[in-house]
Amino acid sequence: VLRLTDIICAVVPVGLFFGRLANFVNGELFGRATDKPWGVLFPYGGEFPRHPSQLYEAALEGVLLTVILAFLLHRCAIRERPGLISAIFLLGYAVSRMIVEFFREPDPQIGFILGVFTMGQVLCLPMVVGAAILILYALRKGRAISS
Repeated sequence: VLRLTDIICAVVPVGLFFGRLANFVNGELFGRATDKPWGVLFPYGGEFPRHPSQLYEAALEGVLLTVILAFLLHRCAIRERPGLISAIFLLGYAVSRMIVEFFREPDPQIGFILGVFTMGQVLCLPMVVGAAILILYALRKGRAISS
């Protein structure tokens, strides 16, 4: 099963990239108001320019994560450890999402949690823990298989 999830996770960032571009084109999931020169006026984003957080996510979750996973997939030591690519994807996605959430507008029905964090950031914490557990498992299991 973990070898299959590794294959799937190796290509998921490509889909995330195109999905985030579609969010940008549709004016969905826009960022917080900004005075930066690259701020974008979204049709339903109000009168102030907003961070194009969809493009930030496309860059981190799509491009950067694809490059990292492609690099790692060319390493035999990584491929011999089922679940390691899945774990690295999960960790990379969670960290990327946590970073971008600082620029995204929080869900209006939820707002900020503890006055600082968004629900997206809170939901990334279990992904980080799961990724860490899976990394440890893959490193131990892979070592046992190759011994």
